Amino acid sequence: MKNVIASAALGGMMLLAAACGPADDGAMKDSDPKGTKDVAAPAVIDQTVQTLQGESLDLASFRGRPMLIVNTASQCGYTPQYAGLQQLHETYGERGLVVIGFPSNDFGDQEPGTAEEIESFCRLNYGVSFPMMAKVHTKGREQAPVYRSLTAETGEGIRGEIRWNFTKFLIDRDGRVVARFEPGVEPTDPKLTAAIEALLPAS
Repeated sequence: MKNVIASAALGGMMLLAAACGPADDGAMKDSDPKGTKDVAAPAVIDQTVQTLQGESLDLASFRGRPMLIVNTASQCGYTPQYAGLQQLHETYGERGLVVIGFPSNDFGDQEPGTAEEIESFCRLNYGVSFPMMAKVHTKGREQAPVYRSLTAETGEGIRGEIRWNFTKFLIDRDGRVVARFEPGVEPTDPKLTAAIEALLPAS
């Protein structure tokens, strides 16, 4: 009987992973200082984006504060990571961290909602209070400029096309992209929180 239950549980986990997208090793990609020193690092922080409410947001207003930029979706197996992202916002926000979500429907059509629907979903289900941007394309011909900077204008080991929802990019206080965490890395994973704390002033 125990073997049957264990097999069923394992099968459920495999179905969840398959529903969300391609498997990843959850690895963090670190920047190579030699590979990033000649990159136009301010490209990300100098951009203007649109919020879910349709207002312009100048990312340069966050200069001096580290940012965690995440492409999100409401119908993905990784969607519960919204709770962890909100926890990061509540834990580190007062020390300067800015968590920013960019909804995207690029992967499995898992973010089909309107701006109003996305905002309501995030607020009611996960209490999201960190900044959420308007829906964007993270790849392809209509790729948003901020994601072009994140995936093509960063150092070796960080650049590269996004594979799935909830890929996380960590930007330091000077606007340099310093690390990338694949979707399988939970927001509260010690590897990610340690990287964040290294960029924050001492508490």
